[in-house]
Amino acid sequence: MDLFALTRRLVDIESITPNEGAVGDFLCDELRRRGFEANKMPVEGARANVLDVSPGHPRPEIVFSTHMDTVPPFIASSEDETRICGRGSCDAKGIIAAQIMAAEKLRAEGVYVGLLFLVGEERDSIGAKMANQHPIGARFMINGEPTENQLALASKGSLHVELTARGKMAHSAYPELGESAIDKLVEALHRLHVMKLPESPDVGPSTKNVGTIEGGRARNVISDFAKADVLYRLVGPSDELRRQITDAVGELVEIHFTREAPFMRLRTLDGLPTMVAAFTTDIPALSNWGEPLLLGPGSIHVAHTEGEYVEKKQLEEAVGLYCEMAKRLVKLPRVRDLDLGWTPPGSRDELHER
Repeated sequence: MDLFALTRRLVDIESITPNEGAVGDFLCDELRRRGFEANKMPVEGARANVLDVSPGHPRPEIVFSTHMDTVPPFIASSEDETRICGRGSCDAKGIIAAQIMAAEKLRAEGVYVGLLFLVGEERDSIGAKMANQHPIGARFMINGEPTENQLALASKGSLHVELTARGKMAHSAYPELGESAIDKLVEALHRLHVMKLPESPDVGPSTKNVGTIEGGRARNVISDFAKADVLYRLVGPSDELRRQITDAVGELVEIHFTREAPFMRLRTLDGLPTMVAAFTTDIPALSNWGEPLLLGPGSIHVAHTEGEYVEKKQLEEAVGLYCEMAKRLVKLPRVRDLDLGWTPPGSRDELHER
């Protein structure tokens, strides 16, 4: 199968998290047919990552990686002269196809790379966390996400915050007899809304989104409970932001910092255009797989939408870029990870929400 046909074949295999089994089976068969050594890495039940190397080269210096799962709903593939459409076309099945094609081209030139395709990226990075327990000694990992074929110089982190307000129920005709949890939550959210967030000169600002709000009993009842889920995108460490949130609303609501993925600066290569990934990836959970780079065809702005697509031209460009990057990286002298400037992220639970 050529690049476009392989992309469509992958898109047409439904793999909504956690249903990645069929696409993993297909990839193992397809990679073996192409002369690679593809094996499953068990993760959970029938779910498994796919790890692939070239025969005789079990410890490649470079690994291409991305994820097999998609968000719902399933949307079958279609194409026209310029685009391939469908769920996963850019996030990230077109990337899988481009990475496979690049690995084949590199092998023909005597450069051997590994392929690591993961489950669970769209939910909890369970596949990446399992893979991180079984590294193969790679020096560099090129992770694929939709960056419009630009190298990400940084990937924003994320901090998920749950705010819970408590009150006292009463008849709404006598509000003085109750205590409204909703009023407390609204005030807390207002304080967070006007709070200045950290910024980085080259990365930009941190951002905040109130994702869900729930609470109350009925329109004629003073509410005794209200809750909001808030997601911050980080451009640095979270410690100061956590303190500011606590100081601003701690007397109004209960605060639970439930999940975090760290802000990360990434390696770039001279001559390749760069961008800032405002989304998070599997990279924080793959700290044992080499120094990370982030690049892939497609736009994050159409990922997770009913009109998801990837430009055919970008798919073709990605194959060439992956080959160029691998050949440049493999020529770099071997030095200690610290000398490369690569510091693996901390040990906090790193669940991302894209």
